[in-house]
Amino acid sequence: MDLFNECMKTVESCLTDSKMDKSSVDDVVLVGGSSRIPKVQEILSNFFNGKDLCKSINPD
Repeated sequence: MDLFNECMKTVESCLTDSKMDKSSVDDVVLVGGSSRIPKVQEILSNFFNGKDLCKSINPD
């Protein structure tokens, strides 16, 4: 669970650095291998208040 917490710290840091609140995020776009991990998807969706995640972008 520590790795998942570290992922969320990065997300929170990005929001803080950009002076944004999570409610101002319109879309959450997942790209890359780690974004396919169901637990990562669950944590991000919960963090963004149940927002649907965009997972259809092919990183190749």
